[in-house]
Order: sequence, then structure tokens, then C-alpha cells
Amino acid sequence: MRTIIAALIVVLGATGAWLGYEIYRQSATDAGEAYGVAFNLVDQDGDPISEQAFRGNPTVLFFGFTHCPEICPTTLYELSSWFGELGDDGADIKAYFVSIDPERDTPDILGDYISNVTDRVRGITGDPDAVRDMARGFNIYFKRVDLDDGDYTMDHTASILLLDSEGRFRKTIAWGENTDTALQKLRDLAKT
Repeated sequence: MRTIIAALIVVLGATGAWLGYEIYRQSATDAGEAYGVAFNLVDQDGDPISEQAFRGNPTVLFFGFTHCPEICPTTLYELSSWFGELGDDGADIKAYFVSIDPERDTPDILGDYISNVTDRVRGITGDPDAVRDMARGFNIYFKRVDLDDGDYTMDHTASILLLDSEGRFRKTIAWGENTDTALQKLRDLAKT
């Protein structure tokens, strides 16, 4: 019985968080406001980057970390494949991978990690507090999970955010989403 109650609490909590996220997202979109928060971080080359990078072109935004065992490398490979399939149709879409583990993901490490898979995605990292503030401002869930061996991993939102050329939220591509659906979402995004 306790297990059922605990599961119900988790489901209700997740549903409440999702509804809050949707209400916030929709109100920002309806008001024509850019999504997320202002930030000042660095890219994989150590150059300054701010929310202005998400203006002027449609943007794909993913939050992850380089020590991720499955979700992050898979997402990078999928993005690379999708951009390859889109060809010129996706040429104007900018893509960013924001590290939610900036203590380990220095610009060099992040750059090497991403460039081993694709040249279409840029890494973003920086001061840990500033990265966490940025992630929270984009309603990204993340949590450090300590492991028995003294190491740690990160639990995090696995969806890809799609922002139009004015930085407004459009849609997400869910983890494991059908390739044809993801490609259509990116084609639609390219027109914004």
C-alpha cells in the first residue's frame, strides 16, 4: 500500500510540475517574450556567450553532461543525424549543449566531447552557480546523484528545447521521440 501511495505522490508531483511548466511556457509564448533567462557563460572555446546567441536564428537547446552514460551521447548522435538528413533545410538552425555539470565540464572537455560527434552543436559551460541559475531559468530539472564508489552522476531533463528566431519556446523533442516526428519538428522550427 505504501508503494502505491508513494507512486501516486510521484505521479501527482510530476503532473503538477509539468502543468506549471506548460502554464509558464504558454504565458511567455502568448506574451511574445523570449523564453528562459539572461545569462553570461562561456562556449566551448572559452568565449563569452549570452542569451543573445538564441536570437536571430531558430535554436535547438539541450542540457546534459559529458560523463552521461546514455542520454547525452545518444542525443548528440541523433542531432548530428537529423541535421544531416535536413541538409540545407536546417542550415540556419543553431544548436547548443549546455553542461549541467560545469565542475567537470570545462570548455576544453566539453568541446572535445561534442566535436567527436558533430560540428553542428556548440557547448556552453561556465561558473557553476551561473550555469545552475540558467538551467533553472529554462525550467530544466537537474540533480547530482552520488554513487557508491565516491563518484557521481547527474539526473536531468532529457528533452530538447526548440526556440524560434526570437528566442521564444516552440516545442520539445522528447527523449526517444520518433525520428520522423523529430525531423518534422525541426523542419517547422527552421521556418520560424
